[in-house]
Amino acid sequence: MYRIGIECESIEEGEQWGVGRIVSKLIEEIAKRPELVDEFRFYLYFKSRIPDNIHLASPIFIKKIVKIPFARPSFSLYYYVFLPIKLYFEKLDVMFYPNYMLPLIHKGKSIVTLTGDIYYEIRNKNLPFRYRLAYKIFAEHAARHATAITSVSETAAKEVSELFKIPKERVFATPLGVDTDKLQKTTNHKPQTTNYLLFVGQAFPRRHLRETIIAVDELVNDFPELKLVAVGKDKYQLPIIEELAYKINKKHGKEVIIYKDYVPEKELLALYQNANSFIYVSPHEAFGLPPLEALAAGTVPIVADTKLNDEIYGENAFKVSEPISISGIAKAIKESLTNQQKRQQILNAAPKILEKYTWKEHTSLFLEIIRKVTETKNSNSKF
Repeated sequence: MYRIGIECESIEEGEQWGVGRIVSKLIEEIAKRPELVDEFRFYLYFKSRIPDNIHLASPIFIKKIVKIPFARPSFSLYYYVFLPIKLYFEKLDVMFYPNYMLPLIHKGKSIVTLTGDIYYEIRNKNLPFRYRLAYKIFAEHAARHATAITSVSETAAKEVSELFKIPKERVFATPLGVDTDKLQKTTNHKPQTTNYLLFVGQAFPRRHLRETIIAVDELVNDFPELKLVAVGKDKYQLPIIEELAYKINKKHGKEVIIYKDYVPEKELLALYQNANSFIYVSPHEAFGLPPLEALAAGTVPIVADTKLNDEIYGENAFKVSEPISISGIAKAIKESLTNQQKRQQILNAAPKILEKYTWKEHTSLFLEIIRKVTETKNSNSKF
């Protein structure tokens, strides 16, 4: 029986974005497969608490809190020091680090998720120096020393291999999934407005929410009822989104920009289902799940014109060739609101697109990687 570790700090809190969402869905899918109990035990490691998650009750999971003596449970101490020390004595067959970084003192086989986003964040002067330094040290260490690397799309896997100079045979694509059935269900929760664009996700500068807000401001004269609903934490170095929304709303004397850093899942589903278009114009994404979720809910996406989005959507999305260009964003928004033929083409293509992206398939690919890694001869072997 294989003993597999998964680092799970990202799912301790109720709000789950990014890595936390992926880990949560992976655990859910594993719990749905009772046949795996004879092959695996998954050891789940937490920093502070074990969340109230029904899927964690499965006998395939062994849950552990990494205790830090004489100190408050900081992420750095937990992740870089005490977790790898604990793992040294656990003698697992392989450890999965989904959070982009491999601790320097980790011993044994490891699987680490890397994306091109991390490579660019290392070089992003707008990101606080301590984050850039941590990414540089521990992500680059993962690129050199992890037994295997996963990334979340074919495009991302190729990019990671090229950017970090990792041999292609060590990098595996594990495309993410979409909860299509859940997103298609009708809800009784009505959104605040029914004539709006929607943005969902952590508002990193690369996702150009600032430029999107200004583009919407410029379109209000042509589309007087248009609003933008933006949901996600402001990740600019100095937060700007709330103040910008306030200024534009004051300028027009009405609520044009509705900004919230978080909404409950039920409200989020309703927002997805009732939006006119979903906008997410990031030129550097490893995958970009929110636009696919919007498409599953019947809302057409506006995305950056990138290799990744060509892989996912082909011609079945409205695309912005220069995401930093306010006029380019405004042009794509306008087309998404007026080009009914293109809108219908996108919605007709949605089932074919979405069938390629399921959490079941993501988990199956992950399990195959585990099997390959555990079959290597020693803890220092790489593909």
